[in-house]
Amino acid sequence: MDHAPEPQTPLNSGLERLRARGVSIWLDTLSRDLLESGRFERLQRERAVTGATSNPTIFAKAIAGSDRYDEQLATLLEAGVRDAGEQFLELALEDVRRAALTLRDVYDRSDGNDGFVSLEVTPDLASDTAATVEQATRLWHSLDAPNVMIKVPATEAGIAAIEELTAGGVNVNVTLLFAVSRHAEVIEAYLRGLERRVDSGRPLTQLRSVASFFVSRVDAKADARLPAGSPLRGTVGIANAETAYQRYLQAFEGPRWRRLAELGGAPQRPLWASTAPKDSSYRDVMYLERLALPGSILTVPEPILEAFADHGEAGPAVPSGITQGELAALDLDAITVELEREGVEAFSRSYRELLAAIARRTERLASTAIG
Repeated sequence: MDHAPEPQTPLNSGLERLRARGVSIWLDTLSRDLLESGRFERLQRERAVTGATSNPTIFAKAIAGSDRYDEQLATLLEAGVRDAGEQFLELALEDVRRAALTLRDVYDRSDGNDGFVSLEVTPDLASDTAATVEQATRLWHSLDAPNVMIKVPATEAGIAAIEELTAGGVNVNVTLLFAVSRHAEVIEAYLRGLERRVDSGRPLTQLRSVASFFVSRVDAKADARLPAGSPLRGTVGIANAETAYQRYLQAFEGPRWRRLAELGGAPQRPLWASTAPKDSSYRDVMYLERLALPGSILTVPEPILEAFADHGEAGPAVPSGITQGELAALDLDAITVELEREGVEAFSRSYRELLAAIARRTERLASTAIG
C-alpha cells in the first residue's frame, strides 16, 4: 500500500548509545499494518531498530484486528487453501519476508550478525520434536532468506529440535526460556549442532542463533512470593538474566568454542524478551536500562521503545545486587518450570484464537464473494 513519505528525523541519541555499546534493539511486534504504513522503516531510521520478532499472540492481534490480510486470504481461498493453520502460515510468511527484505541492508552491513526477523513454529508442536523439526525446516526453506530465524520453544522436546535444526543449517531463535539450567541445555544443543555440521564437512558461516530469555514474567511470578516492600521486588528477573549472561560469556570461550569460531561459528547471542514491566509502579524502561549488556539483544514493544526515546538513560547496565543465596531462597527452579508451562499454554490459547479469527474472516470473505 502506498504511503506518504515521512519527514526525516534524527536517530534518537539514547538508543544510538545503546547500539554503540554492542546492544541490538529488535521490535517485539510484527504486522502488515506496521510494514505497509512505513512505520517499521521509520523505526529503523529513528529508533535504532535492527530486527523484529513475532509469536502467536502478536499475530493473533495483528490478523484479528486488521483488514489488510483480506486480499491475501481471498487469494488463498481461490487457490483452494481452506485450512486455517495453513492460511495462517502463509500470512505470517508474507509478513516475515517483507520485514526481512527491509532489514537485509542491516544484515549485510553487520556481516550477518544482525538484521533478523523471527517466525515461530506453531505452539501445538511444543512437545513433539520431530514435528517441530519438520515444520521449522519447511518454514526456513519457504522464507529462503539468510536473515530470518525460526523460533523454537525451550521445552524438553525443543532442546533436541534445536540441535537437529542447527545441524541442518537453520537459524534458530530459542524462545520461552526462563531457567538458567535450561539455558545451559540450549547452549549445549547449539554447540552440538555446530559440531555435527563440522564433523559432516558442512560450513558454519552464515549460521546464527539467539536464546530469548524472558524477564518481566520472572519478576511478576517472583514478586507474588515476596512480601510487600521487599527490596528484591522487581529485581529477580534482572538477576536471573545476569546469571544467564555470565553463562553465555563462559560458554563461548575456551578450546571447544575456539575450534568452532575458527571454522566460522558465531556465538548464540542472549536476547532479553518480555521487557515491558508487568507492575505499573515500576519504571517503564527499567529493563532496557538495566540489561544493556554488550553482545545481547533487547526485544522491545513499540510503546516501551518510544518511552526510552523520551526519557531512557543510556548509561552502563545496572547490576541487580541480588546474591546467589537470595536467588536460591526464592526457589527459582519451581518458578521457571511454572512459567514454561504457562508460556506454552498462553501461546496455545492465542493460536487457537488466531485460527478461529481466520476462520471467521474467511467465512465472511467467502459469503461476500458468493453474494
